[in-house]
Amino acid sequence: MQIIQNIILAVIGFSGGIAVAGGVFAFISILGIIPRMADRMGLASHIYQMETVIAAGGIAGCIISIFQVHVAIGTAGLIIVGLFAGAFVGSLAMALAETLKVFPVLCQRANLKFGLPVLVTALGVGKALGSLFQLCFVRMK
Repeated sequence: MQIIQNIILAVIGFSGGIAVAGGVFAFISILGIIPRMADRMGLASHIYQMETVIAAGGIAGCIISIFQVHVAIGTAGLIIVGLFAGAFVGSLAMALAETLKVFPVLCQRANLKFGLPVLVTALGVGKALGSLFQLCFVRMK
């Protein structure tokens, strides 16, 4: 009976993972974030390579997360991976905000005429400080 429960649990977990991953990649694709990011960076001719690298990174992250693969990269490697992951999440969030026209609507509703660079910098600093707080205090408990 225990084997059947484990098999059912594995199928449900695998199906849920596929659904979530498919939803995330579909969300990124439908909003056109990757072509927009490639255009902003001047890499419009390399969109397919960028999509492939993002999908491969997602698959590698899932494999490392599920199988708990330990990679000996040291502190320097951890810092590099953290910087790349943070840059990806930050650029994805900003591309999403730009795609959904969050900043123009915010500036119009708040009657903001000056200080948009300060607002964007404050959002980035707040995200970084929140991540550091979670890393230093929440995970240590």
